[in-house]
Amino acid sequence: MSKKSSFWCSKSGLAALLMIAVIGYFLLVEHAEHIFPYLPFLFLLMCPLMHLFMHGSHSHGGHKHDSSQTEDAVPSQEHRHENFVEQSEQNDAYREGYIEGLKAAREEENQKEHKHEQ
Repeated sequence: MSKKSSFWCSKSGLAALLMIAVIGYFLLVEHAEHIFPYLPFLFLLMCPLMHLFMHGSHSHGGHKHDSSQTEDAVPSQEHRHENFVEQSEQNDAYREGYIEGLKAAREEENQKEHKHEQ
């Protein structure tokens, strides 16, 4: 059984990639001032296009879902509470370290000012 090669690996595909690269280069170099204002909209447009083209190889018909997989995928209320407590403790530790760093920086700045005054 032979595997069909991709279009992008064929001579025509490589020629198309080369043309896309050359056109892209000249668009960016020669017409950047025309392209950059629309760049955010192009990124937003990429989302639905990627969704359409990247899901093309999936066959969405006839999925059978195992109920044990869905139960494992949803964390229990107790597990969510543990994660919240753990994250809260990490946030508190980060906040305390940040405040200590600010205090140390202020003290260092005050010491430098006193040295300059004397």
